[in-house]
Amino acid sequence: QVQLVESGGRLVQPGGSLRLSCAASGRTDGNYPMGWFRQAPEEEREFVSAITWSDGRTYYADSVQGRFTISRDVAKNTVYLQMNSLKPEDTAVYYCASDPRGNYYYPNGWNYWGQGTQVTVSS
Repeated sequence: QVQLVESGGRLVQPGGSLRLSCAASGRTDGNYPMGWFRQAPEEEREFVSAITWSDGRTYYADSVQGRFTISRDVAKNTVYLQMNSLKPEDTAVYYCASDPRGNYYYPNGWNYWGQGTQVTVSS
């Protein structure tokens, strides 16, 4: 089975930067896209970004475009999310997702999920 482990979440001040990592194991093919979602308390899980594994095409939510950058290390089976110019509204648990089965922009479009890492943007 596929296992995803996120890391890097912490408290950061507004305007600061943070880099999240997601290490994948058990991906027998290793050629499927990976992505990031986030979920604030009592809110629905929302799409943040995604990247294809074969050619590195990237996709971003409007709310993070220009501030966040997704990347991948194929050899390490790891996806990263570089977050710059962080805002309080970026506060959420960030989840890594793997192996889409439908629309990238919705949680039910992905097969596997990590446990999440907390990002808090506050003074």
